Amino acid sequence: MNHLLSLETMSVEDMRRVLDLAQHLKANRHDPSYQPLAGQSWAMIFMKASTRTRVSFEVGVQELGGRVLYLNSADTQLGRKEPIRDTARVLGRMVHGAIIRTFAQQDLVDFAHFGKIPVINALTDDEHPCQVLADLLTMIELLGGYENKKVVFMGDGDNNMSKSWMWAAEKLGFDLVICAPPAYQPSAEYLAQFNSGRITCEPDPATAVAEAHVLYTDVWVSMGMEEETKKRLADLAAWQINSPLVKLAAPGAIVMHCLPAYRGQEISEECLEAHADTIFQEAENRLHAQKAILSLIAESR
Repeated sequence: MNHLLSLETMSVEDMRRVLDLAQHLKANRHDPSYQPLAGQSWAMIFMKASTRTRVSFEVGVQELGGRVLYLNSADTQLGRKEPIRDTARVLGRMVHGAIIRTFAQQDLVDFAHFGKIPVINALTDDEHPCQVLADLLTMIELLGGYENKKVVFMGDGDNNMSKSWMWAAEKLGFDLVICAPPAYQPSAEYLAQFNSGRITCEPDPATAVAEAHVLYTDVWVSMGMEEETKKRLADLAAWQINSPLVKLAAPGAIVMHCLPAYRGQEISEECLEAHADTIFQEAENRLHAQKAILSLIAESR
């Protein structure tokens, strides 16, 4: 495993290896003898702000014995339009790997090509693979696994989170229902990439969540969409996860949210608090999943 650029390009074998190792690392978090990043320095290049992603990666690299250099757009020449390939050529000679949170997926591909060091996708407009791997770890812990489970992604079904979930479902063998109004569903062209029959779109929330094991949502107004706030909140209001909707799912269904959560929008206050243990266990699992990713990359070098 040389990089993690997307779930689309990640092998099923590597997905399973990450999830297996993440469980082990979580159970043995305080073992000081495991230091696969000892002597290494990793750059964290964040063109988008973050809480969970930044903290989980900084702590993870440090717990694995490495050092972290955090760079945002104000700290680098990328903020002054230096080409990504030039930044990559410089950092590739100085650090051992790069964790990048940015807008364009192609920037990660270019950085990996020109930098010739491992690159991890910490979020792009196309995908958020680390989050979904943490979500799958949570399903393993709370549901005994993800195989043959039904996940319903509610709200805006055409974003980086829903796309990462689609690739996970296609490759790992569980059902994913995108529950969104037609204007917020993935395009027919995007859906045409999936041939397993595991991924469907259903606009009606009650129909979608029947027999579902997981109800999942994300913010409706992502960074860069602030001008669309009023329209998006009105368009998606009927697709909120709330307690009456959860009651229509399978017994024991769990509610997940990648955070930050906007109570009263994509999820009700009551529902979030009722499922807070799950949601914040899911948030913690970012640390363990990402440590597994870093460890497997270190092993392959």
